[in-house]
Amino acid sequence: MSITVVAVGKKHESWVTEGIERYAKRLRRPFDLRWRLLPHSSKADDAARAEESAKILRTLRPNQHVILLDERGTNLSSPALASHLQKQFDSGREVVLVIGGAYGVSSELSSRADFTWSLSKLVFPHQLVRLILAEQLYRAQEIAGGRPYHHS
Repeated sequence: MSITVVAVGKKHESWVTEGIERYAKRLRRPFDLRWRLLPHSSKADDAARAEESAKILRTLRPNQHVILLDERGTNLSSPALASHLQKQFDSGREVVLVIGGAYGVSSELSSRADFTWSLSKLVFPHQLVRLILAEQLYRAQEIAGGRPYHHS
């Protein structure tokens, strides 16, 4: 059991790869991280949203706990994120985090999500979201393990 990130977009840029690897090598089960990058649609607007969302939906299994990243979602503190993830692991569910494409995701994919999480009300470039996500998962792991990475 681990965490899988399904993201629409190009491969990680070198500065993102370096940052992600910094945190990924510290992650341990069940917080270890796998990436599945799906290509952007060549279409635009609604057509791109539909095509990319369909690709994402095909990767998901019914028993997975799906967290959709969206700036309109729920903001969580780092301890709340750690608790949310730990509850899923304790129940034996694999966690999948979804980062949609530039045009967002379809209502079908949004409905499939078990939880919609906002990193911030700000909008970030997808490459930066990936790096922030890796750091936040490492932070959640440390909090869940009772280690002092996070200072309240």
